[in-house]
Amino acid sequence: MEDSVKSTRKRRPTIRDVAREAGVSIGTVSAVINDRGQVADDTKRHVLRLIAELGFEPNNAARSLKHGHISSIGFVVPDLENPFFAAVADGVQRGIGDHDILLVLCATWSNMEREEYFARILRTERLGGVIYLSGTGLPSPSLLELARSGLVVFVDEVLPGLDVPFVGSNNLAGARSVAQHVLGSGHRRLAIVGGPQRLWTSEQRLAGFRESIASFGLDPDGIPCITGDYSEHSGYLAAVELLSGDQQTWPTAILCANDLMAMGAMRYCRERGISIPSTVSITGFDDIPAAEFLQPALTTVAQPGREMGKAAAEMLLYRTGVRQEPPVITHFQTSVRLRSSVRKR
Repeated sequence: MEDSVKSTRKRRPTIRDVAREAGVSIGTVSAVINDRGQVADDTKRHVLRLIAELGFEPNNAARSLKHGHISSIGFVVPDLENPFFAAVADGVQRGIGDHDILLVLCATWSNMEREEYFARILRTERLGGVIYLSGTGLPSPSLLELARSGLVVFVDEVLPGLDVPFVGSNNLAGARSVAQHVLGSGHRRLAIVGGPQRLWTSEQRLAGFRESIASFGLDPDGIPCITGDYSEHSGYLAAVELLSGDQQTWPTAILCANDLMAMGAMRYCRERGISIPSTVSITGFDDIPAAEFLQPALTTVAQPGREMGKAAAEMLLYRTGVRQEPPVITHFQTSVRLRSSVRKR
């Protein structure tokens, strides 16, 4: 057993390590930690000795089983400059507002190294749980360890290969509906400004656009598609590429995978004197607060970011034993907001 103990010390030991070395169940170790249940004295002494040898430190989640309370949770988010992400963060705060829980906010700027760094820090700080909104679509090694703890909830983005509770919205249906509106308005020369590669939301929205395009008898592969990064600047650069050369070759409508990229495309059009929607129609996704106040007001897909964040917080509190019931809704519907940035042809 000494070799096994030495190998465990190379990393921070878990409750599973203690249970394995002691030859008992995780539930028995938890009962010893929290001084509850019927555990034989010899077994209790054996478990406590191994806890000391391994250097195991019970985390907030284990203590919450005893006290029905956690003191802090983490929220990993790409940034708060995107108003949709800010709405999700506000929802998370509202979801924990009645429970005297500290929210630790970690902005990754969609950088893989920062996602790994924050996942590692949050794991070692032993927070009560983590709500995770990925900006890369890639699971880091530390995130994999967090996921195995059962104290992670994904919101908005799904990461492949991880069995983690997820709160999100119907991105595919929303993208399909807004594309149907554009095509139903008579547009046939389309272009797409998609989101970052590997992100689940990007894939779902692109799939929705393509489904509608195919349903109108067009070849989705023949539609120009530029990859953006969900920023206004990337939408601006996409418009530079799409609206150059002979105007007869320009798309009459641009489907953008989020509102910020749509705003960037609209800014380029204003600078160049390109009329929206007379010359080019533009759509977005998210329905951020500024969308309806643009000139012209942006046709877009609304998804309830604040409600999604609140539901993610409620799901995490349910999994840590603070709440008795899970959230009522974890998969939210989207809806199209028809405004004046799309014109009939």
